[in-house]
Amino acid sequence: MTAFPLVARPAEAVLFHRPHGAVTAAGFLAAASRLAARLPAPPHAGGDDAAPVINLCADRYLFALGFAACLLRGRVSLLTGDRSPSRLAGLAARFPGMIALADGPMPMPMPMPMPVVAVADGPPGPAAVARDRAAAVPAIPADRLAAIVFTSGSTGEPVGHRKAWGALVARSVDAARRFRLGPAAPAAVVGTVPPQHMYGFETTVLLPLHAAAASWCGPAFYPVDVAAALAAVPGPRVLVTTPLQLRALLGAAIAPAPIARVISATAPLDPAMAQAAERRWGTEVWEIFGATEVGSIASRRATAGPEWRSYPRVRLAPLPPGPGEPDAASGIAAPGGLVSVRAPYAAPFPLNDRLDLQDPTRFRLLGRNGDVVKLGGRRASLAGLTRILTGIDGVEDGIFVVPDDLETRPTARLLAFAVAPGLPAEAILAELRTRIDPLFLPRRVVRLDRLPRDPLGKLPARALAELRAGDVDGDAA
Repeated sequence: MTAFPLVARPAEAVLFHRPHGAVTAAGFLAAASRLAARLPAPPHAGGDDAAPVINLCADRYLFALGFAACLLRGRVSLLTGDRSPSRLAGLAARFPGMIALADGPMPMPMPMPMPVVAVADGPPGPAAVARDRAAAVPAIPADRLAAIVFTSGSTGEPVGHRKAWGALVARSVDAARRFRLGPAAPAAVVGTVPPQHMYGFETTVLLPLHAAAASWCGPAFYPVDVAAALAAVPGPRVLVTTPLQLRALLGAAIAPAPIARVISATAPLDPAMAQAAERRWGTEVWEIFGATEVGSIASRRATAGPEWRSYPRVRLAPLPPGPGEPDAASGIAAPGGLVSVRAPYAAPFPLNDRLDLQDPTRFRLLGRNGDVVKLGGRRASLAGLTRILTGIDGVEDGIFVVPDDLETRPTARLLAFAVAPGLPAEAILAELRTRIDPLFLPRRVVRLDRLPRDPLGKLPARALAELRAGDVDGDAA
């Protein structure tokens, strides 16, 4: 049976940078073993996902420690970015016997009786350090169910996707090859994304376990915190972030420590913003393409053009178009545009995006399945319309939204919401008239103080529903 080590790094290699010091591979493994011994034993019946552990740790190091301890104890980790009482109650009903890991006492009352294990890691004594260095590194079977990761809910109710240990390891190894993370100069990764999200999980928790990288585990969300984090870690530095946070960092006019590479995901990155970051910081800006369903599968340098290249062992294959699918004549997609992803230790999976495949390793992104809107016999991409909106000077954020009655009411039109301090809604609408087809002009532009985005910059489906229903405060034109 194929198995992979929990940590494939030398004992003295630094895996995590904490505000009060570095954590080596040996120290991390020992702490994970101590925590695993405190976890209740998994049930002997009910399947491999019976009574899983929901990891609610906000501290990135404690999150990683909890994930590793669950692997050692034979328990499955549930990862969700939604910590609301209703979400926890729903998961507890779905997974009877679920327990929780947290940084400490829960900051909110639990919606149901649930055991909570506080993850804490005190420094071991000198004798324990010597034992830790000599301890064998545990190997985990490649087919072991390691985690169930839930989508953000930006396209509907969150859906859980099962992740085998072998697939997670393979993707970390491939990412290290793509981004040239070698032992000669281990990179320090500063991530602004939470570890419960697949993107943050892969790049800031899993990557240090199998690649020459060490992840920062202190504050790194607001621009001042990101700058302080970059200054606290040695080079070469890799900033893992989102377009929304990258915009905030550029707008803050902070001069960070040298950054070797910026990696962005979760939303399309404006090439102009990527160029601004490269010019100001003397760095390279890269994008990762992926989804919770399949993880990260491809990358591109954001300023080098629209073509994506898959990770070394990831291959893409076309799927036949379904009935009524748009054809090449529409100008929206090549025939079908649907593809299946094949990667080591993972079953083939159809993407929810349409791709223009150049070959099994190269493609251009056409859009998500639900991204194309049709009006008056013409089609447009909602993401493309949103890029036009946010490209208007003075618009800091925005989105085009499809009303619920677009298919049933002939006079229905799109809606647009914008965050644009100092720019009237009438001016935004006037500018849109010069840039887009009149059929896709919004019925109105609503100005808001902010869009209800989650920490990753996504708009959950319920937030979009509230925007459609008009349950927001703003001024319109």
